[in-house]
Amino acid sequence: MDLVESYLKAVAAQLPKATRDDIVAELRDEIMGRLEALEERLGRTPSDDEVEALLREVGHPLTVAARYRSGPQALIGPELYPWWLFAVKTALLVMACVTLIGLAARVLGGDVYAGQAIGQAFAGLFSGAVTVIGVVTLIGFVLERQEKKPDFIAKWRVKDLGLFELGGDIDAETWGQRLARGGAGAGAAKPGPAVKKSAEMSPVARAVSSAIAWAVLLLWWTGLLPVASIRPDEVAGVLDGVDYGRILGQIVDAAYWPVTLFAAAKVVFDLMRAASGGNVRLTALGDIGFGAASAWGLLWLWFWSPLSPVIWVGTVTEFVDRVRDLFDRSAGDGGELATILMMIVVWAFVGEIWRMVRAAGRLVAGT
Repeated sequence: MDLVESYLKAVAAQLPKATRDDIVAELRDEIMGRLEALEERLGRTPSDDEVEALLREVGHPLTVAARYRSGPQALIGPELYPWWLFAVKTALLVMACVTLIGLAARVLGGDVYAGQAIGQAFAGLFSGAVTVIGVVTLIGFVLERQEKKPDFIAKWRVKDLGLFELGGDIDAETWGQRLARGGAGAGAAKPGPAVKKSAEMSPVARAVSSAIAWAVLLLWWTGLLPVASIRPDEVAGVLDGVDYGRILGQIVDAAYWPVTLFAAAKVVFDLMRAASGGNVRLTALGDIGFGAASAWGLLWLWFWSPLSPVIWVGTVTEFVDRVRDLFDRSAGDGGELATILMMIVVWAFVGEIWRMVRAAGRLVAGT
């Protein structure tokens, strides 16, 4: 019976201590009953090979022990698997976009030959895909073991389904056709307002897609997603006497941790939004908070960042004069890029203020 005892010890090692003795005793009784039946059928004591064959029929110790364990028996179960697959495809799509942007920047910047840049992009895309799949699988593993699944899984709405239809085919032509139809199937053409209305995603769908996108960008920003790693001097150089490469490098160094914390908080908040079913007031509070953080970052760029000496103006009149000079071909004094950056920062700041004002209205009204 040494084979049986060795088998039972292997099973016991995989069982929780609280129930180990009872399960092993039950399993021993079952195996001994089978051995007695085998011995009666053979009319003799079974050989070691025959005992081993019987134990194989009972099952491998890992498989047998799993039958007695509570909780999920799969890494990601059938209910959660479609969500895992959708998240992987969406994350890979975002990652591919990031890779293409980095590839274009390196090629246009003349940092490397096109063939070398493409090869490095594909290598980074492959390793990044492995990282993304691993992270999404880890999240799925944790969710699978939660007694209560998030509300966005159990309490889905038909309005959310357009997002998943768009995620079904990573194909530019199909995406274009579906967006033109508002994410619906084949049918008669719709007027413009109807297309826009039907193409709108629900709050839950927006929260899920935003969380995935921010998670991929966070991994890329922190270097955990080795896709299209771009140095500041690869995308900017000296123009009109201004070393934009050096300025961009200083900005990246100074903003690394604030941007990391901002992106991480955005992922967590978007997941909270999705789990709450897209609660209006929670979303409004987040828009106010993240809008304020973004506005503060833009103020930092304007007043205190290494870019400030290039874009800062003290009065509205100076701002208007610089914008007018940008479109005045006779001026020819350079500084066009600085003026464009100045306009982008101002426009983005106004946009964040407007975003917070609208969010405050939703917070008060609750709609």
